[in-house]
Amino acid sequence: MSQQAGYSPSFKRPAEIMRMRRKRTRSDASVFSSPSGQGSSCSPGQSDSSPAGVRPFSPGPLFNTQARSGGGVKRRNPFANIENTYSPKKKLLIYNDDGNAEAGHGYKTMKWTGEEGEEECGGVLSFRAKLAEAENQEHQDSSSEKCLTFSEDDSLFEEEKEDVKSPLLKSPQAIAPASIAPPVCTEYPADWSLKTRLLFTSPLTLSWAEHPKAQEEASGLSQHCRAQFGSLPHSLQDPRSCSELRCAFQQSLVYWQHPSVPWISLFPRINAERSFAGKSAPWAQDRALQQSLMSEWSVSLSSLYSLLKAKLCPYFYLCSYQFTVLFRAAGLGGSSSITALISPTTRGLREAMKAEGIEFSLPLVEERRKSREQQSLAVHQGEEDEPEKVQDGSELKEGADYKAGDEGENDGYNNDDDGSFSWLEEMGVQDKIKKPDSISIQLRKEGQTVSLDHKPESVVCVEGSHTFTLINFLINCKSLVASAGSQAGLPPTLLAPGAFKGATMHTLKARSVNVKSQVGSTYQNISSLEITGPILPSSLHTITTLLRPAQKGNFSAALYTHAPTAVMNTCSTTQQCTGGSDLSGCGLHPASIEQLQQTSTLNKTALTHINMNNYSYTWKN
Repeated sequence: MSQQAGYSPSFKRPAEIMRMRRKRTRSDASVFSSPSGQGSSCSPGQSDSSPAGVRPFSPGPLFNTQARSGGGVKRRNPFANIENTYSPKKKLLIYNDDGNAEAGHGYKTMKWTGEEGEEECGGVLSFRAKLAEAENQEHQDSSSEKCLTFSEDDSLFEEEKEDVKSPLLKSPQAIAPASIAPPVCTEYPADWSLKTRLLFTSPLTLSWAEHPKAQEEASGLSQHCRAQFGSLPHSLQDPRSCSELRCAFQQSLVYWQHPSVPWISLFPRINAERSFAGKSAPWAQDRALQQSLMSEWSVSLSSLYSLLKAKLCPYFYLCSYQFTVLFRAAGLGGSSSITALISPTTRGLREAMKAEGIEFSLPLVEERRKSREQQSLAVHQGEEDEPEKVQDGSELKEGADYKAGDEGENDGYNNDDDGSFSWLEEMGVQDKIKKPDSISIQLRKEGQTVSLDHKPESVVCVEGSHTFTLINFLINCKSLVASAGSQAGLPPTLLAPGAFKGATMHTLKARSVNVKSQVGSTYQNISSLEITGPILPSSLHTITTLLRPAQKGNFSAALYTHAPTAVMNTCSTTQQCTGGSDLSGCGLHPASIEQLQQTSTLNKTALTHINMNNYSYTWKN
């Protein structure tokens, strides 16, 4: 037969198989018998060399003798091997040494199939009955070790084994609504920069914010003029049917401006020649008209400062073609006195302010100088590494040189006057080296201060009574108005949240659009709200406060900042935080006043994104 085709040496004749089965039955009965002489429940097909309790080729479990109810032994499947015992339909059961099903590790693992196991058990024990009993026992044993936890979408549950060492897994009582933690952050930091555009997005519709009824718009304007603020519920079911919400939204869009030219947008003014190009400017060549405009502008500026001093106006902006000035009332921004921030500035403007007796400070330069002093002190104490000392010292020396140049001081390499070359005479080389003349020395000094111009570090802070001198300086400053170009003869733009003499009421433009955004493999409806115009800090806060209940605490916003005003968040070097200033009559919402009274933590940056999730704020700057 060895010469026949298709012959397999491992093939056994039926007679040999029956002889091996009887032999293994006798050997199993002798090896796996109990001490009392009773037969074991092991497979009759187990060989003598196999250890007790192991059946490598049989898919069925091994039951103890005590668990079996009758005679008979489980036969071995002669066609079973390692390759064909696996099936995707098989269930994995884990048995401990007592034969009970239990979830865990380090126990014997057996695989069962429904149909094959039922045939193999024969008359000894019903497979389905045993399987049901094992599953019930498994459920009882593991009920105290498992818990239900929320999945990521908070709508499905996962069954996980509880780990007493992990604080993240909690019982169902621990995830009840009553134990949910309060919002992490209910407010974002104050941002004193001017915004040119806001883009809000939310999964809920934002169409309620546009197309107000005539009565709603009139009520919003009236409430703004009378400084009346209503209360809204924590959550609104239908914002579009809430008239109070729509009126409050119209109220938050109002701002006041001078001068007002309907055919020209007077904000922004810096680098805005393109928006003025081609527009009619009858004042450009008419000297009498220019004087009339400046006279009216001076009256409006004086009116604003008087309101600011009386705490009836919280703040206002002066936007010229070269720089922007922010005036803040006492008590705002953490300062106990009236403050004014000017950015950007030039050497010529700072020298002109000095000539008028206006005392000012350079907060960012002063901050760098203090950091340099602390760094130098740390170097002397041996607390810094040598590479860090050289790098930080070079950065901070630049800011100190700016300060020294502006104040006319001589330190560092700015003291290269004629008397500083005495060391050349000591070396005897004074005739071989040409000394720079006084003009070169002066140009070198001025070069350090000129390099500061038009940079964020050039921001100037004026405080206290010097702000009144600054108002007079601005009224009489001839360089405040452009003498040539598209903005020639046009006074700076005044922006304020409240009314003042000569001002015109304006409203921001709001437009709502529904778009589809791809989330994974599906598209979701996203509603967006775009607001354009000179957006003041109080307007931004009021709008986000209204969106909080209307969108059920879920929305995000992209903020577009007027770049020259981002540095307005700089803190004064001499400010003192006080909370006793009464600004209740300034016309702002109490929540907005409370936010603007805090010291800004943004330094020379501005907010770019605001996100609210589950009534909790996060932001980027």
